Amino acid sequence: MIRWTLRSVAFAGLGVLLMALTACQYSDANTAYPHKNPEGAGGTYGTQKSVFGDSGLNILGGKETAPQDGGGGGIGVNSFLWRASLDTISFMPLASADPFGGVIITDWYSPPETQGERFKVTVYILGRDLRADGVRAAVFRQNRDAANGWIDAKVDQKTAIDLENAILTRARQLRIAGLQ
Repeated sequence: MIRWTLRSVAFAGLGVLLMALTACQYSDANTAYPHKNPEGAGGTYGTQKSVFGDSGLNILGGKETAPQDGGGGGIGVNSFLWRASLDTISFMPLASADPFGGVIITDWYSPPETQGERFKVTVYILGRDLRADGVRAAVFRQNRDAANGWIDAKVDQKTAIDLENAILTRARQLRIAGLQ
């Protein structure tokens, strides 16, 4: 009996809280109702402000972005950087690709000309903007030892920077092609 009462009070309190949050909107005469369009006929609606900021609370999607910035409607990172990353490392087998987190992980790849070493790449896309600091790459290398085992080897930092620059160049090409 006491459990049932506590549950009903908790659910009622949750319901009141949700109704209160739903009703928390700022409005005035200029934004709540249509006002005359200065250029001619028809009315326009102004934007309403909310407790959660200008864009409101969007649980399932995120802020809609203009097509030219590459934000992408279905992925959580910049679509130009995402596509450019996949294009740039397309010769390597993919182990994992997370478009919402912005992480691409390849499997080990051995170049045909050097069977005694292999490479693995992880690309991180860090945001929704097409910026030079929006992509990071980590390159891993292993060499085969005498017992046919793999030993980690040092990778020149310039390799990761060159890969990031190739991704950025491809992203710029994709953006320019999308604007034409």
